[in-house]
Amino acid sequence: MQALAERLDAFASGRVLERADLLGFTALKTVTPSAEDLRGQVLESIGRRAKYLVWTFAGGRRIVLHLSQAGRVDVEAPAKTTRPRGAVVRFVFSSGDGEPERAVLVREHGTRRKASWWVLAPGDDGPLQGLGPEPGSPEFAELIRTSQSSRRLHTDLRDQRVVSGIGRGWGDDIVHCAHLSPFASLGSLSAAERERLLSATTEVLDDALALERTRAGGLSEAKLGGRFAVHGKVAQPCPTPGCDDELRRVSFESYEMTYCPTCQTGGKILADRRLSRLLK
Repeated sequence: MQALAERLDAFASGRVLERADLLGFTALKTVTPSAEDLRGQVLESIGRRAKYLVWTFAGGRRIVLHLSQAGRVDVEAPAKTTRPRGAVVRFVFSSGDGEPERAVLVREHGTRRKASWWVLAPGDDGPLQGLGPEPGSPEFAELIRTSQSSRRLHTDLRDQRVVSGIGRGWGDDIVHCAHLSPFASLGSLSAAERERLLSATTEVLDDALALERTRAGGLSEAKLGGRFAVHGKVAQPCPTPGCDDELRRVSFESYEMTYCPTCQTGGKILADRRLSRLLK
């Protein structure tokens, strides 16, 4: 999201919003202010908070956009008028200097419609309220070093009210890089393990951001998981040098967690309830 915000900021900031074409009517979560209220306003910046893109306009109104798992963004120069499958909204901008209009198109792959956006008045944080600290911040470091949480480590890392912006995929990679069990808890970690977790978080996210900054344009691909080290790569060899184990998974209702038994759990295979039910 950080790299995407940077690309969109370079593409659209400083331009005037001519219109927001609503192409899917369930994604907009606010009534007032309306998208029409932003018409003619200059987009000052596009930034990020957690997994949300934050568009700030002159006067203080903001658009906050959450892509969810299947949401994608296309950049169009010049702006198009088509309505692709899964289209959510198209934001059309002009430069005021005679250049053709350009647009940012939000759409979703698959059949689940979970991408959402809000138009917020100045001072209204909407869905941003209550989010946890960002990785790399002093507040995040303090949380990792002092928390006595008894919840599973992977659960805390993907809970946006505890930590902002990590989620499932990078959570898998971070815990693997730190050589910690995803079923451990923050409260059970030693001081050395907590420092290892902090270092792993910085390493994984810095490397991911550097790689993502090499991408051009929006975020159009249907599948984005190829950039993870372990997430979604069950049954593949563990990427740790010298480890000859294969990656395993624990399946939950709507997602999977990937780990290496040798590197993370002392050889223990974690209980996978979905697999256990199949074997009964």
